[in-house]
Amino acid sequence: MRRKDPLITDQVYHIFNRSIAEYKIFNDTKDYQRMFYLINFFQIKEPPCKFANFINLKQVQQMGFLNYLNSITKEDEKIVQLIAYCFMPTHIHLVIKQLSANGTSIFMSNILNSYSRYFNTKHKRKGPLWESKFQNVLVNKDGQLLHLTRYIHLNPVTTKLVNRPNDWEFSSYKEYIGDISDNEKICNYDDLLETKPLEYKKFVKERISYQRELAILKKISIDPLTES
Repeated sequence: MRRKDPLITDQVYHIFNRSIAEYKIFNDTKDYQRMFYLINFFQIKEPPCKFANFINLKQVQQMGFLNYLNSITKEDEKIVQLIAYCFMPTHIHLVIKQLSANGTSIFMSNILNSYSRYFNTKHKRKGPLWESKFQNVLVNKDGQLLHLTRYIHLNPVTTKLVNRPNDWEFSSYKEYIGDISDNEKICNYDDLLETKPLEYKKFVKERISYQRELAILKKISIDPLTES
């Protein structure tokens, strides 16, 4: 079910957006890393400074971006809770829980505008980068949330960018299967999902063939960002 703003606080949403005319907006690891930093930084209700200044702080250079950001951030200072994510060459998927009034819109406006400025400066380009403000789907059932995380984690496999979801570096899949250390994790879903790493890995793997077949059937008539 798609809704217009304002979104409802304490509700979970699938947020997605794509580039204009499916323009490739992530061209290298630095581009993906930039978006990764942005979705962490702009969860904070009142960021300590401008993002461009933050990434150049001495403390960030010494401690690393995530370590320093986490050291100065409290959970009750966040406007959204990140549950899952996947960055694709032409679009992004996020699953978030809104924690404060208008939090999702503020969060998305900040990350999309900031990334547009970065990308346009890097490529000496002008004009909008994204197709729309963003799109959202309310996730109102527990089972729906689990299936949604599988869907977005399988996006790189469905489009045949990789053969296995853990081969894609730019999603939260490795967090779900326990392939990264706790201090590298950025998603918080323990209060919403009951799943263990091995169970989740099997849950995702058993869907690969079906989701690829479904993508072929929907290719012409269905929006490629529509949930299966």
